[in-house]
Amino acid sequence: MDSKNYHEDLSHIRSMMERSSRFISLSGLSGVFAGIAAITGAIYAYFILLGEGINYFDADMKIYSVTVIKELVMVGVVVLLVAILSGYIFTAHKSKKKGLKIWDATTERLLITFSIPLVAGGIFCLALLFHNLFVWVAPTTLIFYGIALVCAERYTLTDIKYLGYCQISLGLISSFVLGWGLLFWALGFGVLHIVYGFIMHKKYK
Repeated sequence: MDSKNYHEDLSHIRSMMERSSRFISLSGLSGVFAGIAAITGAIYAYFILLGEGINYFDADMKIYSVTVIKELVMVGVVVLLVAILSGYIFTAHKSKKKGLKIWDATTERLLITFSIPLVAGGIFCLALLFHNLFVWVAPTTLIFYGIALVCAERYTLTDIKYLGYCQISLGLISSFVLGWGLLFWALGFGVLHIVYGFIMHKKYK
């Protein structure tokens, strides 16, 4: 009996330490919703290009006007905002359900660690746009986002680093086939998020 209680106490202590050192309320459903938003955005971007007389999947060199680039950037910004909002809603719901605080010192450390490579990547993308190097934006966003996920793993679910590795790999592959950034962007931010989200939801529900 004492041995059983001892092991239960150790399990409880480990659980408390995990809760205090990691943000464990991250919702898998938020990843699914973010992925759906990204794919929807990519499809919308495809039709923007069609409206400009550009068939994205033909074999011709893809050269876009500044107007088209601005529209595509706006689509990306809207998708990002929708993903952030849905992530907050699903995560807040999960935190409330588990009786955990959504904001504490761990959350703050997580956001800081996650934001540093993300902000750096965002500024670098602005520099690429400034120099009209549009073709490098998609690979760059995937790589820096992947790095941000790997860095954030220290303060949240450890599985998130695998999503980060996949994003980095996809971004590096994309950098060798420039001109197909929209497709790789949809695969990384769309398909990978949906697959990861379903796996995490099933594992941690």
